[in-house]
Amino acid sequence: MRRLLVVACAAALLACVPGFARAAGPIGIVAAENFYGDIARQIGGDTVVVTSILSNPAQDPHLFEASPAVARALARADIAIANGAGYDPWMTKLLRATRHRGQVAIVVADLVGKHIGDNPHIWYDPTTMPPLARRLAALLANRDPAHAAEDRKRLAAFLVSMAPIEARIAALRARLAGTEVAATEPVFGYMFAALGMTVLERRFQIAVMNGTEPSARDIATFENDLRSHRVKLLVYNAQAADPTATRMRQIAREAGVPVIGATETEPPGRTYQQWMLSMLDAVARALPARR
Repeated sequence: MRRLLVVACAAALLACVPGFARAAGPIGIVAAENFYGDIARQIGGDTVVVTSILSNPAQDPHLFEASPAVARALARADIAIANGAGYDPWMTKLLRATRHRGQVAIVVADLVGKHIGDNPHIWYDPTTMPPLARRLAALLANRDPAHAAEDRKRLAAFLVSMAPIEARIAALRARLAGTEVAATEPVFGYMFAALGMTVLERRFQIAVMNGTEPSARDIATFENDLRSHRVKLLVYNAQAADPTATRMRQIAREAGVPVIGATETEPPGRTYQQWMLSMLDAVARALPARR
């Protein structure tokens, strides 16, 4: 009886510790973006129920407006995941209004040391997802100790599954480092950096991302770099419409410069790993090895 009493008291004390909660069912996770929701699903398996807010590849994320349904979903969530770095400020506002005791919010930018003013498209940095996966595994193990071993196994499998991405990046970097490339927005910027590429037209990209008109000088320079083939590859934002960016895409195609599209949401039916590998494959096809 004394042992039973000690166990009962210990359980009661643990329940009062901040961040500790014995799972009475699947743990609810709401992710602002679907690629973070995908990682949560890969780590949590059937012990979590994941809702991703931004998941439509035809929707411009910059024009998103949160609905009451989104607020209700966040109010019920045990864990909320936001990108941060100024990318999804609506999520920050909603969390302030709906956050409840016991809910944990993960700001991915904070995990990787990014802040407002940095390029917020951090999911294209291959080093971003492992810290998120580890943080999720720790939280899930804390909230549902009975499934902690399974969470650790899924985390280990996830980390192994990232190795092909790292290998593909290393192989392409060995061949393409220093190649001059450009983009209509800095969506693909972190992957360009991982590949060691030299990114041109940065002022143009920042202007388009911030919704302002690039200067006449920056536009003229961009057009000349495309027509003269100084730019070897153009990446455009496939989810955002901007007349000036669309013109650059047209000029690139007319000049015979390879063009590929990058999205701000994970494509339907693909995992994060498959998505990143498909983007790296697109780069490899656009810039094939010379014989």
